[in-house]
Amino acid sequence: MYTGADTRQDRDAADGGEPTQVGRRRGRRHPVVGALSVLTLLVLTVALAFRIGDEDGPTPVPQLLAFLPWFLAPAWLAALGAALSRRWLVLLWALAVLAGTGWFLRPYGPPAPADSAARPAKAQFRVLTANLKYGAATADLIRTVRRERPQIVSVQECDARCAVALRDPALRKEYPHRMVTGGGGARGSALLSVYPLHDRSEVRGRLSMPAAVADVHGERVALQVAHPMPPKPGRTAAWRVELDRLRAVAAARGKLPTLMAGDFNSSQDHAAFRAILRTGMHDAARMLGNSRTPTWPTRTTPVLGAQIDHVLLSETLLPVDGEFLDLRGTDHRALLVNVKLF
Repeated sequence: MYTGADTRQDRDAADGGEPTQVGRRRGRRHPVVGALSVLTLLVLTVALAFRIGDEDGPTPVPQLLAFLPWFLAPAWLAALGAALSRRWLVLLWALAVLAGTGWFLRPYGPPAPADSAARPAKAQFRVLTANLKYGAATADLIRTVRRERPQIVSVQECDARCAVALRDPALRKEYPHRMVTGGGGARGSALLSVYPLHDRSEVRGRLSMPAAVADVHGERVALQVAHPMPPKPGRTAAWRVELDRLRAVAAARGKLPTLMAGDFNSSQDHAAFRAILRTGMHDAARMLGNSRTPTWPTRTTPVLGAQIDHVLLSETLLPVDGEFLDLRGTDHRALLVNVKLF
């Protein structure tokens, strides 16, 4: 006879079950998985908050922002962990992080006009930029230059052997106008040109960043090698200052067609780099539809990495086509762009 006094345990026992173990299994929330999900989302959210605020923040935020597209992987894992641990608010948090990351994956800046390749231009030339990793890729750079025949070459990390190789008589004949500065190692840079170079100068920085004005078929075009300090953990001040000096050069160009090429040690997800673009400079890779193609580090590109090597163009310069090139000996991919001057 039913007395109303039976318990959940009695009912489970009548069914032949083990009430305490079943209850525990049904209520299990995977606390470790849930905690890892929260920790992951906290790190991603802090970085995204600085991205939303148009700031680069302190270490480790700039380093994380370089790999913002890859926030998707840990965010999805955090969402899965939240679902497994039945933490529904954490799951909503993960979905918000995924949405924010997706929003910032959009290319920054305009694409090239659809008719840029067909429009008549005052001049057309090719520019190559390459970081040689302390000169280790010098031999492959020389081979690439002779194969691709760019009219302008921007070189970073040109060490002593690189400087010697650039003095080769045959190469000097092909590129009679040049600047080799910085004294070698990571500091060394070079600007090679088939066009005469005037008004030579240099942006102040710990790494050499030479500049000049080229006479391109009778038209003046400002050329700037870019190589600010990398944002090493705890040492981002020099990186910000030197990127700001490049921004100042871009802002002061007036109506002079300007091209900046090199290893900027920053991507479109860094506020200091976007500040350069806001002066009216445009990223050639973005204009050609390749704003997320990684250039560093080569051991993981093109699957994983960051696009930190750029060719930036002012309003009267437009890219026609371009490609990323692999050079043996360096951890950067080179970038070759065909440019029209209007």
